[in-house]
Amino acid sequence: MRKNLVIGGLLAFVIAGSLPAVPAGAATASLIHWGPVQSRSGHHGYAKADVWITRFTAETFVVSGALYDRDTHSGHCAYVRARFHYAGGGTGWAPPKTTCASKKPIRLSSDGQITRVDVKVCVYDRPRRTTLNCYADAITPAIIANWPQ
Repeated sequence: MRKNLVIGGLLAFVIAGSLPAVPAGAATASLIHWGPVQSRSGHHGYAKADVWITRFTAETFVVSGALYDRDTHSGHCAYVRARFHYAGGGTGWAPPKTTCASKKPIRLSSDGQITRVDVKVCVYDRPRRTTLNCYADAITPAIIANWPQ
């Protein structure tokens, strides 16, 4: 009996660790899998983010998922940032997330309700403190309106 509890607890821990970061108070059913956003390829590789988003009706919009460093150059890392277009007007950037590990969970959130989000993925050159090979996906409610639920 005790062995089953330990194995069950470990299994739950492994399963929970493989899911995308979920915003506080949000159910996993309310997340939409946008898919991969990948930087342009460079000489040594690229960066990629597997992106999940909350619904645009959410009071606080969240971009979550995982960030992958696929650049073999030792000074290059993966970088992701989100630009939120607010319903009341104006825009704002979430603080960027970077990783030099093969995979890292990410969570970027808005300060209110939005009408559009731009998810930007780049290779980050640490020695020069600059981004390279950037690519951005613009995500709007109109794009995802007809997706299968």
